[in-house]
Amino acid sequence: MQKAIDRAFTLIEVIIVITVILILSSTVLTGYRQGEKQFSLQRSSHILAQDLRNTQDMAMAGKKAPLAFGEVFPKGGYGLYFETNLNSYILFADCNDNGQYDAGGAASSCESATSANPYPERIEDLYLETDTEISGISPSSPLSITFFPPDPIITINPATNLVIVTLSLGGNTRTVSINTVGLIDID
Repeated sequence: MQKAIDRAFTLIEVIIVITVILILSSTVLTGYRQGEKQFSLQRSSHILAQDLRNTQDMAMAGKKAPLAFGEVFPKGGYGLYFETNLNSYILFADCNDNGQYDAGGAASSCESATSANPYPERIEDLYLETDTEISGISPSSPLSITFFPPDPIITINPATNLVIVTLSLGGNTRTVSINTVGLIDID
């Protein structure tokens, strides 16, 4: 009978083992959540950079706007419109060649749009990863970036040579920058 008791675990030993397991599990889980946020933020910054490149490619290729725009190449090319504190941005066709996004107007088509009488230019809303948002835009918000062939000609409105878009998620930030030459950089 004495031998069986010597080989058993005491209640204190079991509690200590369970406590150590719980501490290790919580540490691993916390690190996992932080890593997940970091990867989500990284994916969002790469998605934004890729959308900038795709918009530039649309302009360079002379791609016609969708049917709702009359299947013509927009006078001012294609662009992206940004505002802070959102997790989306807008792909637009610059129908009136003013270098900025126009949400609405009375023009009957993209082809007949003017600065005084714009045509609704929204093509598509583009989204970042869940819970990621645009937390800052330099020089200021709202911001429009348009691309026009053949070089491409890049117009930034408000006028500047460099745009920095800051994305944030859970206290972490990443920046995507683009200059008037077309260089897109992720930091």
